Amino acid sequence: MNPYLVGLLVPILIAFIFRKTKSYKRRGLPVNSGGEPGYAVRNARFPSPIETAWEGVSTISGLFEISCKKYSSNHFLGSRDLISTETEVTADGRSFEKLHLGDYQWVSYGEVFDAVLTFSSGLAKLGHKKGERAAIFADTRAEWLIALQGCFRRNITVVTIYSSLGEEALCHSLNETEVTTVICGHKELKKLLDISGQLVSVKRVICIDDAGISNGVSSEDRNTNWTTASFSEVKRLGRENPAEADLPASSDIAVIMYTSGSTGLPKGVMMSHGNILATVSAVISIVPDIGVKDIYLAYLPLAHILELVAENAMVAMGVGIGYGSPLTLTDTSNKIKRGTRGDASALRPTVMTAVPAILDRVRDGVRKKVSAKGRFSKKLFDIAYGRKLSAINGSWLGAWALEKTLWDFLVFKKVRAILGGRVRFLLSGGAPLSGDTQRFINISLGAAIGQGYGLTETCAGGTFSEADDISIGRVGAPLPCSFIKLIDWPEGGYLTSDSPMPRGEVVIGGPNVTAGYFKNEEKTREVYKVDEKGMRWFCTGDIGQFHPDGCLEIIDRKKDIVKLQHGEYVSLGKVEAALIASPYVDSIMVHADPFQSFCVALVVASPPALEAWAHQRGLPFADLPDLCRKREATTEVLSSLIKVGKSARLEKFEVPPRVKLLAEPWTPESGLVTAALKIKREVIKKTFSGDLAELYSSSG
Repeated sequence: MNPYLVGLLVPILIAFIFRKTKSYKRRGLPVNSGGEPGYAVRNARFPSPIETAWEGVSTISGLFEISCKKYSSNHFLGSRDLISTETEVTADGRSFEKLHLGDYQWVSYGEVFDAVLTFSSGLAKLGHKKGERAAIFADTRAEWLIALQGCFRRNITVVTIYSSLGEEALCHSLNETEVTTVICGHKELKKLLDISGQLVSVKRVICIDDAGISNGVSSEDRNTNWTTASFSEVKRLGRENPAEADLPASSDIAVIMYTSGSTGLPKGVMMSHGNILATVSAVISIVPDIGVKDIYLAYLPLAHILELVAENAMVAMGVGIGYGSPLTLTDTSNKIKRGTRGDASALRPTVMTAVPAILDRVRDGVRKKVSAKGRFSKKLFDIAYGRKLSAINGSWLGAWALEKTLWDFLVFKKVRAILGGRVRFLLSGGAPLSGDTQRFINISLGAAIGQGYGLTETCAGGTFSEADDISIGRVGAPLPCSFIKLIDWPEGGYLTSDSPMPRGEVVIGGPNVTAGYFKNEEKTREVYKVDEKGMRWFCTGDIGQFHPDGCLEIIDRKKDIVKLQHGEYVSLGKVEAALIASPYVDSIMVHADPFQSFCVALVVASPPALEAWAHQRGLPFADLPDLCRKREATTEVLSSLIKVGKSARLEKFEVPPRVKLLAEPWTPESGLVTAALKIKREVIKKTFSGDLAELYSSSG
């Protein structure tokens, strides 16, 4: 054979064999779990579940202290000053507040630790007694983390509450836990004043914003049963009256975290210091090399377990944390004044955490910008994207190293600038991430995505996809703190004996599994189990399947399955996850009625995509609500859903033949989605009951 031909073919053959071998690298290892029958898997790289990664450290407060001392002079917490605000009025008369924000100002690990000590001592001087609980009811910011760690140094259990929580759920959370001290922002203080007559245990309120006190709120609360102090005043009291720490044990409850309440009133999950530490320890053993040179952009709610674990993991590795918000994230975000840099541009982070809804919006925003630049730019982007996609998928005809660098410089550099240009690792969790979005972020942002699976009840611990796993649609092997077991669910047709992969309800065990629900023994007994070896297991209600290499894929959800009139089963969550890939869809809720033979959907339209289509067709419309009422728009969206559903291999009965287009976005403030942007199915059904009834009764 021609030696030149051999020289060409051998490297290709070796690369092909290597790729095939790598794709079946053992990540999860079956084990004898004990307890109920089931298919249990642990991480193959670790001989036993990790409880702590640091000798002698058994609590989150202990981890915080050693990090602050180790990285004392390093940048720790960064915040932006508010320079000014202004109000913009749109053509239809709606007004929006716009912010002009300054550069990030940093405080060191040593300075933050001093602030924690003074705040902790200030709590004691203010009158917070041992055994009483405190609540943090505020947006994510530096003071949130300082308050949390200050409470931990007095072994105070912290109740975390979403700042977007409604009045009923807020009252329920504070009264059920008998909170005596609430730490909040100015706008949250106003919410507390509105329900002050319904709060039975609150004795003191600490307002993070000094402006909240100076602007007259303190005089408004004269008719309440609490006293009000500013955050800075509490720290001053602590400086003048230092108190000895009362440090917690591993088994002490660190946090009672109220879920966002996607169904009914929120439940309080009791997390010990050991629970949270186990997940943090597991995460840092899996994530790529992250350290003191990295910068993390924090903008998700710290009242969500994903963000709480992520920030504590950053603390463990000496990373600087810069605070932002979803509404000021990019240069074009809703609350950013024109000409002002968004948080990502100002901070230029290297590490971020994101929920899929945020990544979907980044993807849609990039596609919109590319399309707006004209046919040539779009063609160039498509070629570059296609070449890099081929390379990721293992094609030897895909882009080679120098070519990939060229495409990055010519095409993707501007895309990456949206998030500051330096992001190299993204942690995604909170909901399923579509394969399309995962690949788009991989290619256009050049960032690895670690997709995790876990729940509040497991301190976000469950599974995590490792950096060298290029597959999509899976959530990785078990974290080193977790065992994952599948349990048969015959009613849904999912069995651990299924071929080619075992399937069943996902059950998570390990030191990260929490103690249960606060004051809710009945629900705790229903979903928490303890086996004969003493291990706690949590029954998730999610349906998963294990791949041959030990990685988990979530394929269904027990409570989302509805049986139609003719016996077909529709998994609402699965259908929604597939159909949201339509460019016209910003949010979607599929509804199935057991007395009907088809399902329907409420679709929150994506304004850029739908308006661009209407302009292209020459379809006249006054505004987005007017466009959503037009039959032509509904027909176009339906056509797109059918196409996307076919591509996702949905059955014909799973794709809704009737939809209602909505113009108003679903936000946490409206109460229709959670803080993690998951839809509140029951609330939406109640809010749009008339529209759903109309869809079923219409002739199509």
